[in-house]
Amino acid sequence: MPEISEKLTNKIDAVKQVLADITANYQSATLASSYGAEDMVVMDLICKFAPDIEIFTLDTGRLPKETYDVMQEAKVHYGREVTVYFPDANDVEAFVTEQGPNAFYNSVELRKQCCGIRKVKPLKRALAGKQAWLTGMRRSQAVTRSELPVSEYDEGFGLQKFSPLTDWSNGDVWAYIKAFDVPYNKLHDQGVASIGCAPCTRAITAGEDIRAGRWWWENPESKECGLHVKATKLES
Repeated sequence: MPEISEKLTNKIDAVKQVLADITANYQSATLASSYGAEDMVVMDLICKFAPDIEIFTLDTGRLPKETYDVMQEAKVHYGREVTVYFPDANDVEAFVTEQGPNAFYNSVELRKQCCGIRKVKPLKRALAGKQAWLTGMRRSQAVTRSELPVSEYDEGFGLQKFSPLTDWSNGDVWAYIKAFDVPYNKLHDQGVASIGCAPCTRAITAGEDIRAGRWWWENPESKECGLHVKATKLES
């Protein structure tokens, strides 16, 4: 094992235990990977220690080139199948025809409608029949995630949800990536901390919140796409 701090070693061991518990207790579990830094850490640990956990990604049709680059790099690096889910073409065609290709800039409602079509509905398909899903979310990423638990029942999707990196810092994530040569999205080298669709992602400046580059025209409290919003019932 590369030389890493005792603190990070303990955090890695804690994630390995979470993965072992998921494998033991859930017959069908899957990681939702956006190929951001955190998701690459979880993917690396799954491939090494919990290969029975499946992995999928959502291709919204508006991803940056660099995201496709790391998708391909990870496929070669891990030799692992990652299922890709696309939005329904009819939904996209109707939204773009009625509202325009960049309508999400006009209001929070239209932005969430776009996210619903391109991300939430495909996620529902990806999670159908699964007992648990995993994310790379961390508490320190945003005000909307400040009380994020490692494990919680996801009422909206009807299954258990795990965020094994919840108490990791940004420094922990990058220390792991560097120590274990984990493939990562090269947009991170350009100051992009949180990566989503290309038109909704920008670099951040010193002192800004790590999610400040996502939907930067909105208030921080509204900056979730619908994948990780607590709800008793999600709209179809």
